Amino acid sequence: MKIYFDNVNLNSRSGPNSFGRKLKDSLIDKGHKVSVYPADLKEDFEVQLSFISSNISIAPVVQRLDGIYFNVAQDYQSLNSPIRKTYENASAVIFQSNFNKELTEKYFGKKEKSFVIHNGTNTLDIKNIEPIKNEILDNFSSVWCCASSWRPHKRLGENVRYFLESSSEEDCLVIAGSNPDYQISHPRIFYAGDLSWRDLVSLYKRSSKFIHLAWLDHCPNVVVDARAAGCQIVCSSTGGTREISGKDSIIIEEEKWDFSPTMLYSPPKMDFSKVIQNKDEIGVDIREVAEKYISAFKEVAR
Repeated sequence: MKIYFDNVNLNSRSGPNSFGRKLKDSLIDKGHKVSVYPADLKEDFEVQLSFISSNISIAPVVQRLDGIYFNVAQDYQSLNSPIRKTYENASAVIFQSNFNKELTEKYFGKKEKSFVIHNGTNTLDIKNIEPIKNEILDNFSSVWCCASSWRPHKRLGENVRYFLESSSEEDCLVIAGSNPDYQISHPRIFYAGDLSWRDLVSLYKRSSKFIHLAWLDHCPNVVVDARAAGCQIVCSSTGGTREISGKDSIIIEEEKWDFSPTMLYSPPKMDFSKVIQNKDEIGVDIREVAEKYISAFKEVAR
């Protein structure tokens, strides 16, 4: 197929863009032709994949949605306006989680043609990356980790509290990512700063647990990568994270959100005693994810 990627920057490390890069590479490996905005528009494309919203429309549009705005501290209705316009005009929508689908339909209404396709990662690349070697980490029997572009709803403080309440003296926690909004001096907690994707994966492969207690997250790539690297995931029952966390994950149950606009950056405190089992087992191999995208594209192109 001839596919046009719209409104995506494949040089960026942010969630939609990093996933777009992996998806593009996988589609090309499968023999499809992918052009990326602002590419030559003289070709006849069979389908256009618009990430969040559209810049142009040159073929049947499939909108890939990784979330909409609902934070009352922002003008969320204005921020949602271009997303909603693309949603209403698109031939189909791909949601990256069932949570994302339910949220969007609550605000925008149901779409006649839609698909839920969770994020994936390059499991072959991850397989070939060696675990990080570090003399400090060698002093501990088990490494736990967490990583994010830290903002209040990512709940770094709760991640740390969970580690301190659930780990043994032989465990350590490595915190990676930019702008950590919770600082603690502790002999078993280390801040690694902002790491490259390969260094993050190397850390994951050294770790036994990956803590991601973010509130109302949609389908975080860090969880997909950590799970592919062999980590047991610890996450909240809210949002879409639990859908990709695997059957062996530890899920902290929280009150179900009713999708009303809320103060996203004022998340509730968690009760770590409320643990539930995960029933979902979603594959995270980008090659399988790419096949699902092609199936959706063909259905739209028909």
